[in-house]
Amino acid sequence: MEHLLKHFFSKTIGCLDFDAATAGDIRYDDYNSFIKILFVEAGAEVMVDFREYRLEQDALFFIQDGQWYKFSGKGTLLYYNRDFYCVQIHDKEVACDGLLYNNVYEIPVVLLDAEASRQTRHLIQEIKQEAINEESNMEEMIRIFLKQLIIRSTRMWKKAHDLADSGIAQEVEFIRKFSQLVEAHYTTHHNVADYANLLNITPKALSKRISRHSSKSPNDIIKERIILEAKRLLIHTDLSVKEIGYKLGYEDPAYFVRLFTNQVDASPLLFRKKYTEGEKVQ
Repeated sequence: MEHLLKHFFSKTIGCLDFDAATAGDIRYDDYNSFIKILFVEAGAEVMVDFREYRLEQDALFFIQDGQWYKFSGKGTLLYYNRDFYCVQIHDKEVACDGLLYNNVYEIPVVLLDAEASRQTRHLIQEIKQEAINEESNMEEMIRIFLKQLIIRSTRMWKKAHDLADSGIAQEVEFIRKFSQLVEAHYTTHHNVADYANLLNITPKALSKRISRHSSKSPNDIIKERIILEAKRLLIHTDLSVKEIGYKLGYEDPAYFVRLFTNQVDASPLLFRKKYTEGEKVQ
């Protein structure tokens, strides 16, 4: 397992190659605080936030810090901290926030054809080579290659979701904005009207615009983001159900339990028990 790690004061970027024999040695806790790009070859199995993928072609997964993941197969884990590159600060450069990262509609995955896979491997190799050679301006060169990888992936994601047409750029920005708002406010804003107000439109207009590009309603998207965080906290912390409810903005523990149970078909305690015993509960 080849591992390259570079520190530039508070900035960190690392590149970790793995294969079928070593993928299991990569500890989730070691990389949880980093933003990650996972390149995996066809045949790999990947789980991100309780959703499983069995890949028939090479793919890229974009995993935010705090997202739970595990994987098998062969590939490369590229990871970096916000000080090295923050997609929110540099949003005008790459326009991926709300699509590849902080996407409340689905897990951001980009399936790669042969040419896209070749380009991806090339960019990863360029990052590795820069880290090894340690030439002048190495940090900025690595950041340039990282940005290229993100920009190419954003283009492919839009194309795969029929959002690549320049004529619907305004719609892309709208769904990005809604995604960003949900990610930022889901613990305090639980209703469609809250987000419609932030977007200066009516709840009906919000539902209509989101329905053009998603089979889920805005209410479904908001509730699913809340429940996803509840699942993460149930599995990866020792917080009580009551504490998790408070953390997610619910003062009434009974209401939170009913919401979770209706969404998951299992109570929070049953979900925690089954998952920690190794059963897969979706």
